[in-house]
Amino acid sequence: MAKATILVVEDEEGILEFLRSGLDFEGYRVLASRDGTGCLHLVRSQPVDLIILDIMLGDLDGFEVCRRLRQEGRQMPILMLTAKKSISDRVRGLDLGADDYLTKPFSFEELLARVRALLRRSGREAAEAVLRAGELVLEVGTRRVRMGQRPVELTPTEFDLLEFFMSHPRRVLTRQTLLNRVWGYDYAGDTNIVDVHVSHLRHKLGVKPPRLIRTFYGVGYAFYPDDEP
Repeated sequence: MAKATILVVEDEEGILEFLRSGLDFEGYRVLASRDGTGCLHLVRSQPVDLIILDIMLGDLDGFEVCRRLRQEGRQMPILMLTAKKSISDRVRGLDLGADDYLTKPFSFEELLARVRALLRRSGREAAEAVLRAGELVLEVGTRRVRMGQRPVELTPTEFDLLEFFMSHPRRVLTRQTLLNRVWGYDYAGDTNIVDVHVSHLRHKLGVKPPRLIRTFYGVGYAFYPDDEP
């Protein structure tokens, strides 16, 4: 099955580019709009499988866009984004027909997990329940990891980092890519945090380089299954 088409509606250029590049990296076809009017035009002119919809837009807000789309009978999943944290805003969006709700700031991996879940529910994407690399097994849904029969206890960040590595085998990932994808677009700290977490991950998995996670000096890291040279 071909990857889904996702429409990102966001008026903040930095977040829009962050989402567009991340989703494109995952193989999705990405459409983008910076306002509600453009969103409606794109949905009416071509097939869209899922919409990531910011609430605070310059013309029509996300609530009104969602209301119009549902009024027109369009049933694609809608994931709403907002900087607002009030329960009433969340309830309003869901009452208008949104399928899920994510508050800024967010990590890309959390957003991606929600996107996958919504696409699975709509029948547009198959479940990717387990990732394997030799003895290493990662269960996406339960967030469990084991090396052979040995359970591996990881922090949430370590799990997200390992899942990202295993989902993109043999691909050299820069520290900035890893920061954007695992720590989020708003992370403003030192890139050395990536090196620290990779070191912790190797220790917990009980492996030393070049097993599994290989270092590409001056660039970043890549994940290679054990049975590959």
